[in-house]
Amino acid sequence: MFNRGRRLWAVLVLSLFLGGCGYNDFQRLDEEVKASWSEVLNQYQRRADLIPNLVNTVKGEAGFEQETLTRVIEARAKASSVQVTPETLNNPEAFSRFQQAQGELTGALSRLLVVSEQYPNLKANQAFQDLRVQLEGTENRITVARNRYIKSVKDYNVLARQFPTVMTAKFFGYDVKPSFTVENEATISKPPSVNFGAPAAPAPSLPAAPAASAAR
Repeated sequence: MFNRGRRLWAVLVLSLFLGGCGYNDFQRLDEEVKASWSEVLNQYQRRADLIPNLVNTVKGEAGFEQETLTRVIEARAKASSVQVTPETLNNPEAFSRFQQAQGELTGALSRLLVVSEQYPNLKANQAFQDLRVQLEGTENRITVARNRYIKSVKDYNVLARQFPTVMTAKFFGYDVKPSFTVENEATISKPPSVNFGAPAAPAPSLPAAPAASAAR
């Protein structure tokens, strides 16, 4: 009976310790990070699913810039080839590779939409217009999902760095998590803006698209 009482007392003390040192908060915020990350991946996948139809529609336009299409196709292939696992959230290098690949795809799509302004048939193509609207809506959802992820990671990392919860983080191995932080973050997270009512500007030259092997 005495030993049972000691065990109950030990459990009570341990529960109070874990509750007061931020252990429960780490569990809650970690789940929030995972949930917000899943939404980011869902929106990126939605964008990837739209691209084949968009590319096929543009291919029907005679004389369309093949380099622009090639960059979109290769950027999508590269983004899709980056393996994402639960460990990605705790691996800054893997996270950076994923982020870079998605950023390149964002840039390639933006370029495609800008170039398409120079082709009247595309602007009059209802299928292309519908895909453009879906793509822009998806880019907006990506931005919202990314911002939620950034917020959840910030809350988690603050808890992992501040005292006294930093002691809990060190004891249980709760490392800070990577977030979307690169020099061109504002450009990557900005959805493409296309104004079909404005005259098209001359298309700037682009460097040659990387070979498929280099993209991997």
